[in-house]
Amino acid sequence: MTGFEKIPTPCYIVDEEKLIHNLEILKGVEQRTGAKILLAQKAFSCYHTYPIIREYVSGTAASGLFEAKLGYEEMGGENHVFSAAYRENEIDEIISYCGHIIFNSFSQLDRYRDRVLKAGKKIGLRINPEFSTQEGHEIYDPCSPKSRLGITRKNFREDDLQGVTGLHFHTLCEQNSDDLKKTLDAIEEKFGDILPKMEWINFGGGHHITREDYDIQLLESCIMRMKEKYGLEVFLEPGEAFALNAGYLVTEVLDLTENDMPIAILDTSAACHMPDVLEMPYRPPLMNSGQAGEKKFTYRLGSQTCLAGDSIGEYSFDEPLKIGDRLIFCDMAIYSMVKNNTFNGMPLPSIYLKKSGGEIVLLRQFGYNDFKERL
Repeated sequence: MTGFEKIPTPCYIVDEEKLIHNLEILKGVEQRTGAKILLAQKAFSCYHTYPIIREYVSGTAASGLFEAKLGYEEMGGENHVFSAAYRENEIDEIISYCGHIIFNSFSQLDRYRDRVLKAGKKIGLRINPEFSTQEGHEIYDPCSPKSRLGITRKNFREDDLQGVTGLHFHTLCEQNSDDLKKTLDAIEEKFGDILPKMEWINFGGGHHITREDYDIQLLESCIMRMKEKYGLEVFLEPGEAFALNAGYLVTEVLDLTENDMPIAILDTSAACHMPDVLEMPYRPPLMNSGQAGEKKFTYRLGSQTCLAGDSIGEYSFDEPLKIGDRLIFCDMAIYSMVKNNTFNGMPLPSIYLKKSGGEIVLLRQFGYNDFKERL
C-alpha cells in the first residue's frame, strides 16, 4: 500500500488495476454470450473511471434523472432507466437521455407511453415473479410481501402491451447464479406466455459476477436459455460486480479510550462514510486485522460523531493501536461513496485513484462549502 500513509484522511481510494480485473471478467461474459452488461450507477458512479469502463461493457443503468444524465454525458452507449414512478416535470428529459424506459406499473405506462414511443425509445415493464431467494434482508428483497417493486402476475394486463418490447426483473442482492436460475424458472412459470411476445429481457442487478466463487458458466447458460428459447436480447445491470474489492477507505486513529474494552476513535464514520455497516448490517474487511479475540489486541472501532451506535465493529490486531495509526478498510468503492453524508458536519472523504502503475491521483476533494451548500 505504498503511498497510502501520505494521503490526508479520511479518503476513498479506487484501485484501477482491480477495477480492470473485474471489467475483464464482465467483458468475457459479453463476448461469449452476446448479452449486454450495464453499470448500475446506484452502486458506483465515480464517473472519472467511466472512460475505462466504457472500453469493456455496453453502458449504464439509471434509477432516475440525475443518474440518467450522468450515464448519457459521461459513459455513452446503452442507457436504461427504471424508477418506481417518474415525475411529470422530469420524464421528458429522462426520455431524451435513455434508450430504454422501464415502468413499474401499468398506470405509469399508460401515462407516459405515447411520449416514449414518439421519441422512438423502447418501453419495458418491471415484473415481480414473487419468488424470493434471500434470507434475513427484507430491506433488499424486492419479492418480499407487499413489495412496491414490479408488477405481479395478478396485476399484469396482457391486453395493454402496446409498444412494450421488454421485461425487466431485479430480485437478487449479492447472489450467485444458482439463484438466478431459480428466478428464471419462476418467471417462466408466471410469465412464460408473455416472453415470446417480447424482444428483450433485463435480468437486473445483484449478480456477484466478479466474486471468486461465482458460477459464471451457469450465468452464461441462463443467458443463452433466454436467447435461444425466446429469441430475446439479454441485458444485465450489476453494480457491485464492477468495483467489488476495488476500493479502500483510509482512516486515522484520533484517540484511544476504554469502557469494558479498548475503544479506538477514528476520523471516519459508519453512519456517514459506510452507512451499509449500520443499514445492512455487515462487518467491513479491515486490512491486517482479525475477528475480536483472534489476535492479541482487540478494539471496538468508533467514530467522532454523537451517534451512540456509530460503531464499525470489533477488530483485533497483532500490536496495540496508537494515535496516528492508519487503518485501511477494503471493498469500499461500492455503495459507500454514493450513500455517504455529512451528518454532524463530518467532512466527506476525498476520492483518489490508484493507477495501474502505482501512482495515486486526487479525483475530488470536499470542504466546508460542500457541507454548507447542501442545505
